[in-house]
Amino acid sequence: MKRTNLVLLSIALLLAILPLLLPLPSGLKESFLGTDDQSRKVIVASNPDYRPWFQPLWEPPSGEIENLLFVLQAALGSGLLGYYLGLRRGQAQQRKRERDGADAGD
Repeated sequence: MKRTNLVLLSIALLLAILPLLLPLPSGLKESFLGTDDQSRKVIVASNPDYRPWFQPLWEPPSGEIENLLFVLQAALGSGLLGYYLGLRRGQAQQRKRERDGADAGD
């Protein structure tokens, strides 16, 4: 294996493992909260009489289901984006081949 590949592999492993190890020295005082929960805490702390304007239409039964739906949404979006970018690249390559073929034929 080339030296460059080993360096890139070690950097990738470090980036994958480091986030798992960083919270350990300080300890996990509370679970990881999303921005919705964090903002709700700040709003309630600054204005204890705050009442939300509306309630969600449907609340997922558990946090795992909520995470699953979020991951599925992200996967669907990245799949559509990847398809679109691949389609556009294929169209550009096809136009280039047609242009090169027309130039060679003259």
